[in-house]
Amino acid sequence: MLASWRPLAGLLVAQTGAVTANRILLVALPWLVLTATGSPAQTGLVAFCQVLPFVVIQALTGPILDRVSPRRVSTAGDLTSAAAIVILTLPGDRPLWLLMAVAALIGAADGPATAAKGMLLPSATTTAGQPLERGAGLATAAERTATAAGPALAGLLIAGYGVHAALWSAIATLLVAAIVLPAMTEATTYPPSTGDAYVARLRHGAAFLRDDTSLRAIVTMIVITNFADQAFLTVLLPVWARSTGHGAALVGLAISGFATASIGTALLAAWIGHRLPRRLTYLVGFVTSGVTRIVALAAGLPPDAVLIVFAVAGLGSGLVNPIISTLTYERIPPELLGRVQTLITACAWSGIPFGGLAGAAILAATGLTTSLWACSVAYLVAVIRPGWRVQWHTPAAPPTALPAPHRHEPCTKAA
Repeated sequence: MLASWRPLAGLLVAQTGAVTANRILLVALPWLVLTATGSPAQTGLVAFCQVLPFVVIQALTGPILDRVSPRRVSTAGDLTSAAAIVILTLPGDRPLWLLMAVAALIGAADGPATAAKGMLLPSATTTAGQPLERGAGLATAAERTATAAGPALAGLLIAGYGVHAALWSAIATLLVAAIVLPAMTEATTYPPSTGDAYVARLRHGAAFLRDDTSLRAIVTMIVITNFADQAFLTVLLPVWARSTGHGAALVGLAISGFATASIGTALLAAWIGHRLPRRLTYLVGFVTSGVTRIVALAAGLPPDAVLIVFAVAGLGSGLVNPIISTLTYERIPPELLGRVQTLITACAWSGIPFGGLAGAAILAATGLTTSLWACSVAYLVAVIRPGWRVQWHTPAAPPTALPAPHRHEPCTKAA
């Protein structure tokens, strides 16, 4: 019995390690650039360089993962990211071009590694004798746990020991992921080759995504909200914290409070999610999880109130992501899952590379408060429209479905 849980447990440990490293970088990398340069524009530029390769490589990964071991891809990606972070810890000044190059390397490695871990979830869950919804729920809880721990750890390490301590902690968790995954998961069995060329397989996945109205509406929503989240998390939130004298520790605690609150509701949704009205849960969850965080800062709430708002927002976030995951499980045919899933993730992240740049531009043009209000309005408009365009109830999920693209929370990658 314990042996049957081994692949799923190994996958969850590896995912937790990789996501923890990513969430540490969510705080550490912008703070490193901001304190070194004092420039919000350069901070946004480095964030752009990290996310753009993630998006591009993610879009191209699906057909490759059909034929290459996901375990090898995940391990290689995590080791490459760890090596890139080591460069940031070397003594001496780090010019802007070096920060941009390292960020791009991290993003390029993280894209395939994230997709590969998603490919392993169905088989690991089946081996454990559990329904896919339970495996997806546990994966979501693992991600949120890492999101809670990573930013808080980064903020505390930066405040107590400097940014290099946070970077080394990210390296350590990536090494854990790279060691545990191949040791505990099983080899993947591939379906027979269809003989289609790489480009043809990629085109088939893109055609399916283009023709499915519900998936297209959901992806459009995530593109816009991810764009707003990136502007908020990588530029507006750090600038707010610095301008008000609260520092990196408050940024880390706010993001971690969000993630901590979402763990419980993510598990709850995995348990009773099939009984919840999807449309209403989506609308309430997204408005609570996205808009309230930004409005709290725009309204000038004190730090204690901001932390409370982030925690309440996390409760909403934990409810909506399993619903979106289930929707994608139900709508994608098994033979197209890898290709469509990676394309959805790439599309969902396509606005993120420009979010930091846009946040810096709006900040320079209008000031912090106006930028925060503009960000909150864009988020609200993007969320409301799919509530009525999406066909929320579809046939039962195929047994080999992959996890849905994870949405960019105060937890950028994934980003």
